[in-house]
Amino acid sequence: MIEFENVAYSYGGAELFSQVSLTLAAGSFHFLTGPSGAGKTTLLKLCYGALQATAGHVRLFGDDAATMDRDAVALSRRRIGVVHQDCQFLDHLSVTDNIALPLTVSGRESEAVGNLEDLIGWVGLRGQAAQLPPELSGGERQRAALARAVIMSPDVIVADEPTGNVDWEMSQRLLTLLIELNRMGKTVIIATHDMNLIRTAKSQVSTRVLRLKDQRLMQAGVEL
Repeated sequence: MIEFENVAYSYGGAELFSQVSLTLAAGSFHFLTGPSGAGKTTLLKLCYGALQATAGHVRLFGDDAATMDRDAVALSRRRIGVVHQDCQFLDHLSVTDNIALPLTVSGRESEAVGNLEDLIGWVGLRGQAAQLPPELSGGERQRAALARAVIMSPDVIVADEPTGNVDWEMSQRLLTLLIELNRMGKTVIIATHDMNLIRTAKSQVSTRVLRLKDQRLMQAGVEL
């Protein structure tokens, strides 16, 4: 699905990380950990083509990201659902319309009717479907963001600290949804600081835990 081969990324003249090799295989589940500033968000952005590696190769579904034009990257992005840390929405549109926005932008509104209702029910937002984003709680916003990320039925889900601003109960609910997506065959990678979340996931699904620290990516130890 997504492959890194000796990837490096430099920012402001300084190397953030280097020699990163990673394969996100179909149906795999990964956690990405590490201290603040280590480059977790940057690594995720490389996964979905928002940034270009400064060295090495990133392959998106078999194609080298460095040689892909804007249209090719856009097509690849349709296969990758992204849950951003800050959950940006259009505040003048309803929750339903925000979730459906990727379909609208790609001219696929006709697919929305049945699938959208099912998806809103799946994330537990039927009662909030007509509300505007400012009316939602933090947990509701995160569930709406997850629904928007998967509305195009992507092959890969990339989530950047999806539980960072919600309580433990909501974290568990979001994790359950992500595990369900993985069991449907989706590849999942989650950046998080929450070790309890990782331990909970490891009891339910086969996961690989990666740690980004001191400019290197390594498999985390068994103490997790």
